[in-house]
Amino acid sequence: MGGGQVAADELRLLIERAERLEEEKKGIMDDIKDVMAEAKGRGYDAKAIKKIMAIRKKKKEEYQEEEAILETYMHALGML
Repeated sequence: MGGGQVAADELRLLIERAERLEEEKKGIMDDIKDVMAEAKGRGYDAKAIKKIMAIRKKKKEEYQEEEAILETYMHALGML
């Protein structure tokens, strides 16, 4: 019986920790929304900012390879 109680307590603690992190994540997401709204209010394009953020997360070589493949495909489709 004792082992089951310890496992239940441990499980409860893990769930509560995950719930707290979800709340923190929600708060951070709200902060990001506010920043994007501020950027938009100042005349910046939020989609472009998000794209730049995604690019900045990648290694330069990884981004360049993706862009080269995209350009090749677009050229093949007559889009360039």
